[in-house]
Amino acid sequence: MAKIKFGSVEETVVTRDEYPLEKAREILKDEVVAVLGYGVQGPAQSLNMRDNGINVIVGQRKGSPNWDKALADGWVEGETLFTLEEAAERGTVVQYLLSDAGQKAAWSTLSEFLDEGDMLYFSHGFGITYKDQTGILPPPHADVALVAPKGSGTSVRRNFLDGSGINASYAIHQDFTGKAEERTIALGIAIGAGYLFPTTFENEVYSDLTGERGILIGALSGVMEAQYNVLRKNGHSPSEAFNETVEELTQSLIRLVAENGMDWMYANCSTTAQRGALDWHPKFRDAVAPVFEDLYESVKNGEECRVTLEKNGDPNYRVNLDAELKEMHDSEMWQAGIAVRSLRPENWKES
Repeated sequence: MAKIKFGSVEETVVTRDEYPLEKAREILKDEVVAVLGYGVQGPAQSLNMRDNGINVIVGQRKGSPNWDKALADGWVEGETLFTLEEAAERGTVVQYLLSDAGQKAAWSTLSEFLDEGDMLYFSHGFGITYKDQTGILPPPHADVALVAPKGSGTSVRRNFLDGSGINASYAIHQDFTGKAEERTIALGIAIGAGYLFPTTFENEVYSDLTGERGILIGALSGVMEAQYNVLRKNGHSPSEAFNETVEELTQSLIRLVAENGMDWMYANCSTTAQRGALDWHPKFRDAVAPVFEDLYESVKNGEECRVTLEKNGDPNYRVNLDAELKEMHDSEMWQAGIAVRSLRPENWKES
């Protein structure tokens, strides 16, 4: 494992150089990796492992849209595609990649298939950390670990295909075999992680839920909407408001941040932009800090878990979700986005 300086803090990480795919294959050569759930992370992780030569099978509810998606992706019923129960029974590594609400609902059934020495694998610390609410209590005769890619399943697959990979955290909750860590790291390499860094189940879920509700999705969409609305209220056109709020960020500035950091992005903007951003940066930071404090406490005390299980466990969850997403899709801001994206040069058509 490599020691890397992150600012003034030194951390231990696992890279592909020290843990090549050949080593991962050797460790996993006798494993049957059963990926349960073919929704968000399931397709990416299973396809990446399949492409990397790992013995993978998929478990999904038969007749569901995701069953059909698995068939379309080349999984073969009765050979590499099974019901959840059949896959769990066949697997020596059971990747529990159902939704958090789905994991709670299926646990009493699927937990019966964990044999001595099997590994129960998560990509989220939710089920274990909030065990009082989920009821997920693994048997003592199994390894329990997680590998959590720091990105959506779509990005996990895209980055794998372009060779870049996506960073992931890993954690060991229970080491029955004495080999839980090497199995876990091998699985992280097999799904295409760029590098792996250690965490705990608690830290993973606390940071993940805060990040998703905060800057990664909730805060980002919220501040975009706030700025767009102010610009529109002051007479700016939808095109101008959207370009200044979203398009310039996603198509230019965030790419500079990704390349070399926020300071480098600042350095490559106009002096007027630099000065204004430097002056307003602390005002935005201080304004939202109390919101992040409230958010973290809500995650830590289990309130976000309660709301998630209640809402996502509702039989009408999908219908309600579609309605909420449609409202966002139909808003002027994101309709403007459709128009702006259609005018990107790569979408131009010769007349």
